[in-house]
Amino acid sequence: MASSAGRSGAQEKATVMSIFGKIRDAIFGKAHAAPAPAPTVDTTQSPGTAAPNPATAPGTSGESYGRGGGGAAPLIDMENHLDSMPGADHLNWRTSIVDLMKLVGIDSDYDSRKALAEEMGRTDYTGSAADNVWLHQQVMDGLRTHGGNVPSEFTD
Repeated sequence: MASSAGRSGAQEKATVMSIFGKIRDAIFGKAHAAPAPAPTVDTTQSPGTAAPNPATAPGTSGESYGRGGGGAAPLIDMENHLDSMPGADHLNWRTSIVDLMKLVGIDSDYDSRKALAEEMGRTDYTGSAADNVWLHQQVMDGLRTHGGNVPSEFTD
């Protein structure tokens, strides 16, 4: 019986750790969130030669998700993309984390926002207006990191 309690705690942690991932996947699609392929080893390289940098190798994008590299994924214009989603005209997703979460179909209740805040690095989330502004900015920064073209007014 103790093992099932441990499992539910692990399941709860997995749920907590995936809220940003759910937001990201709802916006970019699940294919975008797939991990980068493992680097290949060049067995034709002469011993003593510096290894090529995978982030600058032709046709790779490293961890930049759309910044540089010949095979880079295109940036997604976040403002146009989110504005085109059903219901966007009735939600203030530009400044409200609650409305952003509603727009992409993620539960926006206090517990979900608190879990998201913890995932984004904040352990003292209380649900205040200031906390929600911070959380919205962190999510927008995270979306920018994953290939979203996010206007600076959404993150500053």
